[in-house]
Amino acid sequence: MKLKILLTAQTSVAAGVLFALNAQAHVTGDPAHDGAGTNRVSLSVADDQRVITANGWPDHMPGKFPRPGNPNTISEQNYTFRMTLQPQVAARPTPAGGWFFAVALNGVPFEPGTGETWDNNPRSNWRYEANTGFLNLGLDENNAHVQPTGAYHYHALPTGLVARLGGDGRKMLLVGWAADGFPLYTSYGYTDPKNTNSPLKKLRSSYRLKSGVRPGGPGGKYDGRFTQDFEYAPGSGDLDECNGRFGVTPEFPQGIYHYYITDAFPFVARQFRGTPDASFHKNDGPPGRRGPRGFTGGPPIPPIIAALDRNHDGVVDADEIAQASASLKTLDKNGDGKLTEDEIYPGRAEGVGSGRGFQP
Repeated sequence: MKLKILLTAQTSVAAGVLFALNAQAHVTGDPAHDGAGTNRVSLSVADDQRVITANGWPDHMPGKFPRPGNPNTISEQNYTFRMTLQPQVAARPTPAGGWFFAVALNGVPFEPGTGETWDNNPRSNWRYEANTGFLNLGLDENNAHVQPTGAYHYHALPTGLVARLGGDGRKMLLVGWAADGFPLYTSYGYTDPKNTNSPLKKLRSSYRLKSGVRPGGPGGKYDGRFTQDFEYAPGSGDLDECNGRFGVTPEFPQGIYHYYITDAFPFVARQFRGTPDASFHKNDGPPGRRGPRGFTGGPPIPPIIAALDRNHDGVVDADEIAQASASLKTLDKNGDGKLTEDEIYPGRAEGVGSGRGFQP
């Protein structure tokens, strides 16, 4: 299966490149005001990568912020997201943790997890969910809210963007690109994943609530208020543990692995099927100071450590040490064989979302 994914992804590059360039016409230059900002986003292709630069302001009307549950004010950001044009399925999924999972076509990032924890204790391992209705985090009608940095971001289906793209349910609708280069769609996919002429259906995730009560921590019955209340149940839905599947799409008629945004948990995937680019790693303050494992409260992971920790499990193991030379080369943006300060600490010079990042 891994070989099949690799081949089909490569044969679909031309279609993906063409769509990446044409998609700009759908999402740029349209003002979406709440009295302050205008959407700015550009898409380009360079060095076998899709590059999206954006100010993070949506191309639809955002909710009014500050608002109950969210005291923050939207502000323009300075994003440069990169992802490979030849994504490959990795040996095992990578937890997304505190990374941005994907970027929408309008340049607004997706971050499905939250920084809020039980008893305000990030070490408790009980993290609240944004979309299950137990904690008011001030989501607007677009399933989005604002971080302390002013960054507007989606936790589930970006309804305003979907409306601007023509609405949902009539075709497979591409809404963004994940950090590993695979495409992100709304919940509608083909009944037969191998046939673009088969009817559309709303696809279901394969996660469910755990049964029983929580062992320690907040206690009580599993009810969906915490991320840890859910478990993956293979075969219970249409999608895998990364909320995706392999199949044909309008943009990739030869087939590619792709993600879906579902109506139920996990909404947006919490694991990468491929290898995420480091440009999606957040380098801001609380609540975004989380590494790939989702730990909150410490400083950002240094880019060198992030590059060495190829599977993002928080440990640089013997195999990763053996590959250290190749890993560090991913930080050498200009290919001169040296690592300068702007390459070692890209966030200092270029802001959040900078850096060349991991390559499959």
